[in-house]
Amino acid sequence: MPELRTWRHRRAPGEPVSAETRESYYGLPVIHGPHWRWPIVFYFVLGGLAGGSAVLAAAARLVGGDWARPIVRVGRYLAFLAMLPGPLLLIVDLGRPERFHHMLRVVKFRSPMSLGVWGLIGFTATAFLSLLRQAATDGLLGRANVVARLARRLPDRILAGASLVPAFFLAGYTGVLLGATAVPLWARNALRLGPLFLCSALSSAAAALSLLLGSRAETARARHAVERVERLALVGEIALLEAVRLGSGPVIGRPLAEGLAGGAFAGARASAMGALALHLLAAVSPRWLGRALRLVASLLALGGAFLLRSSIVFGGHRSAEDPDATFEFTRASR
Repeated sequence: MPELRTWRHRRAPGEPVSAETRESYYGLPVIHGPHWRWPIVFYFVLGGLAGGSAVLAAAARLVGGDWARPIVRVGRYLAFLAMLPGPLLLIVDLGRPERFHHMLRVVKFRSPMSLGVWGLIGFTATAFLSLLRQAATDGLLGRANVVARLARRLPDRILAGASLVPAFFLAGYTGVLLGATAVPLWARNALRLGPLFLCSALSSAAAALSLLLGSRAETARARHAVERVERLALVGEIALLEAVRLGSGPVIGRPLAEGLAGGAFAGARASAMGALALHLLAAVSPRWLGRALRLVASLLALGGAFLLRSSIVFGGHRSAEDPDATFEFTRASR
């Protein structure tokens, strides 16, 4: 049992960490690893997409003019729809779904699941009100009924401002909380994962909005605006991916260089760099070719968001199972 393990060897100066591992824990994990599986990966992806879409919609409403209305409309609908599976994914990952109501009784600031639930509640409230306001504006709720009249009276700009905080929270909080754990890969990158997830959320949301806005002439300015956001977010994402790779080191960063998690991480880097390169190439290409290149770039950005979160989550699993990584992180933290 892990709690009965004791030290049998004291590492001498210059002695490799692997020798310490062999003499103390017999190659067994030192810490309890995370139990998260695919539901959490999809929750991270959809949560980032929802949060990023809400951020872009709110910013477009606050600082954009008439040209930005398509971003506001599509962003609000996308934010709410991407958020809908979140509670179900959290419940499924609990293993005992009937325990979900226990998570509403307290707030555990070190628990991604607990904060995820409460963050979803706050985000859901503003996203739902924004959806109602937009649906009323678009005439989807009718004209004469009480719900439509009340929805049209919601203060649109105030609602947009109020939605920014929970939207930013949902877009990036998962990375921050991963860094607060004892998993070596996540803890070593505690200051990088939050900004990385936020950049990825914005790039994937901008990519999705670009695809949904289409190629109509009336949405051209709005589409160009979200494509600029996508390019900027991709630049930040590429820089942070490289910072995570280099900052993890050869031991702690081993899961990002080997196996399926390593392949996914390499795919995330390639997708981000490929998407940025295609956007830059589209700027100097004929119009028909530029549209095709931007379409592929947006698809790459969306695929990269999934690969990034998969690599970080399952790379964390491997990192927790590797005693070398735990000793390396502990030694570097002294």
